[in-house]
Amino acid sequence: MGIEMMDEKNEYYDKVIDLKGMAELKNKQWNYQTTTIQKRSNSPLKQLKDQVIVVTGASSGVGLVTARMAASKGAKVVLAARNEEALKKVTEELREKGYPATYVKADVGREEDVQKIAQKAIEQFGRFDTWVNNAGVTIYGYAMDVTIEDMKRMLDTNYWGVVYGSRVAVNHFKERGVTGALINVGSLFGDRGTIIQSTYAPTKFAVHGWTESLRMELEKENVPVSVTLIHPGRIDTPYNEHATSYLNEHPVHNGMIYPPEAVAEAILFAAEHPKRDIYVGSQAKLLELMGTLLPRLTDRLIEFLMPPTQYANRPALNRNSAIYQAGYGLHERGTNTGWIRSESLYVKASKHPILSTMAVIGLGALALAATKRRS
Repeated sequence: MGIEMMDEKNEYYDKVIDLKGMAELKNKQWNYQTTTIQKRSNSPLKQLKDQVIVVTGASSGVGLVTARMAASKGAKVVLAARNEEALKKVTEELREKGYPATYVKADVGREEDVQKIAQKAIEQFGRFDTWVNNAGVTIYGYAMDVTIEDMKRMLDTNYWGVVYGSRVAVNHFKERGVTGALINVGSLFGDRGTIIQSTYAPTKFAVHGWTESLRMELEKENVPVSVTLIHPGRIDTPYNEHATSYLNEHPVHNGMIYPPEAVAEAILFAAEHPKRDIYVGSQAKLLELMGTLLPRLTDRLIEFLMPPTQYANRPALNRNSAIYQAGYGLHERGTNTGWIRSESLYVKASKHPILSTMAVIGLGALALAATKRRS
């Protein structure tokens, strides 16, 4: 009886020792992995000339300008969009100039298409270093007039396309164990609701929420990915021409408008420098501040001022463009009207923390002054 008890006791101690040893081994593995990830996350982003950059929505507008600008700075570029003819011509144009480039016909609303973009980049260049989720479409029309079918299709492109691209990019950077940049293009209407593009705004709210949440999770886990959200103001691109419109008038941006080069400048700065947010145009930051500090007043201003700035006094040319099919390509600019700026001083300031802080303080003072006048 005593021998059996001693055997059982020894067996118990053996198990304890085994478990303790496994625990110590797991702790060593965890400490090694954590230290490795921390070291990787501290490594800087590459210079553009050493990068492979993926750009979605690259057949026109901001995506096209970004691809051309990135290539001119020495980056290898992977262009993705639904308009294959436009992609082919842009790729040939870049190659003729000696810039390495390739393209993939893809609908970012389909996860399998987004995976093909990553596969093409790896097959052609062995990797990618920056992924830009830029593809987007919009609908001009009041919320109760737009069909649920159209809303869902727009959500596929604007939100799910960003989710699919983000997941592919993060997994790629984690597998390679190097720091990479994920850049998601949002909107001033992702910071504040609007009218007429009232079904577009929620898709950008979703993009902003996804980007912020993903960034925090990756940061908490020390995953080496720089996640930047771009907040463009009103940009002079064929965005309005590609829109589905429920209006009798032709949709446009009307008022102060920024060039697509300003957005491309912000994107490529974020590709080299970790940034949380970059606002393109003071109007984007001002609207966000006013919506936070003066929500009711901002509602009233949008209700009164926004409608005439979203359509022109001419008949609508196309009521159903790029929601279900590729829009026309190779155009960087649109048919917008108003004061088209040559650059965004706010983007310039964002490159320098002190200037950026001063700009925010200045805009905050304007909002505060508006509060005092209102009271």
